[in-house]
Amino acid sequence: MVSEVDVDLRERAEAWLTDDPDPVSRSELRELIDRLPATTAELRDRFAGPLTFGTAGLRGPLRAGPNGMNLAVVTQAAAGLVTWLAAQGGEGPLVIGYDARHGSREFAERTARVATGAGRPALVMPRTLPTPVLAYAVRALGAVAGVMVTASHNPPQDNGYKVYLGEQLGGPAGHGAQIVPPADAGIEAAIRAVGSLASVPLGGPGTLLDEKIFQGYVRSAANVLIEGGPRELTIAYTPMHGVGGETVEAAFAAAGFAVPAVVADQAEPDPEFPTVAFPNPEEPGAMDRLLALAGTNHADLAIANDPDADRCAVAIPVAGGWRPLRGDELGVLLADHLIRRGVTGTYATTIVSSSLLGRLCAARGVPYAETLTGFKWIVRAAEELAFGYEEALGYCVAPAMVRDKDGVTAALTVAELAAQLRAEGRTLGDRLDELATEFGVHATDQLSVRVDDLSEIGRAMGRARQAPPAILLGSPVTEVADLLPDNDVLTFRTAGARVVIRPSGTEPKLKAYLEVVEPVAEGDLETARTRAAAALVTLRGEIAATLGV
Repeated sequence: MVSEVDVDLRERAEAWLTDDPDPVSRSELRELIDRLPATTAELRDRFAGPLTFGTAGLRGPLRAGPNGMNLAVVTQAAAGLVTWLAAQGGEGPLVIGYDARHGSREFAERTARVATGAGRPALVMPRTLPTPVLAYAVRALGAVAGVMVTASHNPPQDNGYKVYLGEQLGGPAGHGAQIVPPADAGIEAAIRAVGSLASVPLGGPGTLLDEKIFQGYVRSAANVLIEGGPRELTIAYTPMHGVGGETVEAAFAAAGFAVPAVVADQAEPDPEFPTVAFPNPEEPGAMDRLLALAGTNHADLAIANDPDADRCAVAIPVAGGWRPLRGDELGVLLADHLIRRGVTGTYATTIVSSSLLGRLCAARGVPYAETLTGFKWIVRAAEELAFGYEEALGYCVAPAMVRDKDGVTAALTVAELAAQLRAEGRTLGDRLDELATEFGVHATDQLSVRVDDLSEIGRAMGRARQAPPAILLGSPVTEVADLLPDNDVLTFRTAGARVVIRPSGTEPKLKAYLEVVEPVAEGDLETARTRAAAALVTLRGEIAATLGV
């Protein structure tokens, strides 16, 4: 006997299939419907609800149905977006970029046709290009908004859809930045109000941009650096099967550097990301090929981008091998370098990043701001922003050019710093030692728990709220800050440690950000680092116990 639930599920699936414009996803869904009831669990998941358009836009697995990334969902999202833009009185073109993931080009082309069908000019990037090039284009072309089709560093089965606003709707601080509330809720409401997809008018393909937009980005990126500075540096690089390679090589050449040596089997875009378990430089093993190449080439610096090149990872040579820098280490190195170069404005980071940037800014007498997690908040920390970073390898070194994280200009800027230090007979490691001696060792780590069931995250956060620790690392917890109901963030502080706990905004993970500060007594840096490392191990265990993970 067929249950009422199965009948309702079949009816919803049949209705979706009838309105789906893509024959491939229609066939996929048809097979699942025809195999009911064996496919009930799979169909329930796909129809559990629509992908929600949040402040990161859309992101999800490539599959048929409302709870996946597919041509139907993208058509609906594009129709809602252009309706919302019109309702806000936004004038001007929509600029659209895309990476090399499965479906990205098709989703970009459909977005352009929906925009032109609504009477709005659509400007399409000339080919697969990094996310920061799209963010640059929003500003450079005076667009009302931008769409980037990418899932950044997610696994190969995912794709996504990010929205940027121009100055008309985003304001000076949000010009070319990712959307923030209430724009996300407004766009989501407009998406839900879209009727039958067959009734969405489709226009022409829009205007294909020429190479001028790419060339303009490359020139602007090179101009971020001081002209005529040292450029002697050997660099190993990987775009990690993503779209950053061509842009990075062009930008380094324009800035006067030798073109980096590139990991051969990760050089070309490949949506399957065949050589890495996860295409994220933060993941264990993701940079192994890069570090091997760096060792073979006796490189001074190893640099990796994630697949859409908005993030930048750096490793430095140490005795016996290579050491990847933590995001906080590179963030403070870049900030310190820009301050020394005389770059004025506010230096910003988030509540989960190291507290060292705040101490550095206070000592140097420059404005400092701390925001909620996410670059959409960092770039809005101040209209006159000088620099922003997040510990997850995101850096904005040129806010007037790209009001978002940019892995290409970050790579150039760290190369400039490394070349300058090399000319002085020093290294990035030496500069980190100098900063630690001045301000104390600020050691950071992360407890990251990936889950299959998102409700596990809620239960863990609930345990930490109901029974917060009274003592961490043998010291009393002096502050417990809970940002509910606005944000699901918990913070614990002691005299020498800080813990921030939150669910990931882009992945099924619970994250606890750990920091220990150890003063350096009588210049004994190694002892301070040893104490800090041991304290992090202990703190990690204490927080795992608090969360019950």
